Amino acid sequence: MDNINDRADGSADRASAGVSRMGLFALLAAVFVVAGVVGYRALSDKEAPEEAEIADAAPPTIASLKAAAEVDPLNAPAWQELGFAYYQTEQFEEAARAYRQAIEGDKDSAVLWSALGEARLMASNSVEMPANAIDAFGQALALDPTDARSRYFMAVKKDLAGDHRGAIDDWLALLTDTPAGAPWEVNLRQTIEQVGKINNIDVGGDLADAAEGRDAPPALTAGNAIPGPSQEQIAAAGAIAPGEQRNMAEGMVESLDAKLRANPDNPDGWVMLMRSRMTLGQPDKASQALKDAVAANPANADRLRKEAAALGVP
Repeated sequence: MDNINDRADGSADRASAGVSRMGLFALLAAVFVVAGVVGYRALSDKEAPEEAEIADAAPPTIASLKAAAEVDPLNAPAWQELGFAYYQTEQFEEAARAYRQAIEGDKDSAVLWSALGEARLMASNSVEMPANAIDAFGQALALDPTDARSRYFMAVKKDLAGDHRGAIDDWLALLTDTPAGAPWEVNLRQTIEQVGKINNIDVGGDLADAAEGRDAPPALTAGNAIPGPSQEQIAAAGAIAPGEQRNMAEGMVESLDAKLRANPDNPDGWVMLMRSRMTLGQPDKASQALKDAVAANPANADRLRKEAAALGVP
């Protein structure tokens, strides 16, 4: 990607634009790290899946996802999964086209509109926020004013336009509404701190106020109890090509799914599976996981539904 700071003239506005653009990428990277965390947790279980078990999952290729989607132009979940696969392999223009087709099958999905905006943004080489991305984020917010991705990027637009205080205020509002442990929480804080520092805006008190304004999280929100990978595991994942990383993650998630169906009395495991499905861009499978989890653990139904709500499971 272009590094805006390489072309900066040293002005505060351009430096801040660079931080915002870099923070934007960091925010997205956080979501991919979550997929790795889930996969490593699945492998680290005492009853780790055998290699043959992962192989049986046979993660789909982009070609197979495309073929499945083209069977029905209005199959929104199939086109959404294809869009995510393209995005993971940095084929952003193709991802945008797939998400746009997904919208044809589900025009009222804020998630699809914001995903389209993100893909259009990533496909652009412009320092400014592309108009077609802004339009997609606007559509998402019209459908769901709480859509976190669109709120984040519309604040980035303000920052790139020089309204640094306005951008920070919008990010702080998003932080207040962010469930504790959400994949983007740490990077959102870092973006606020960095843009504040570049523009001599003191955000320390604002961040403290945002923290106080948040609701106290339940004991386990959106899979908070899932441990992160070790340094060795992170290094190993970094050596794998993006497409292979997705295949590996999908294989591990399918293995986790199979284990839960064999032994469904595991609420934490179902939360992990829902989070994994949402991270992989599979909201329909996440919704099915919620139904299966509640059916298998009726005593924990209320908690499971709250967990799902925090994850954005439909």
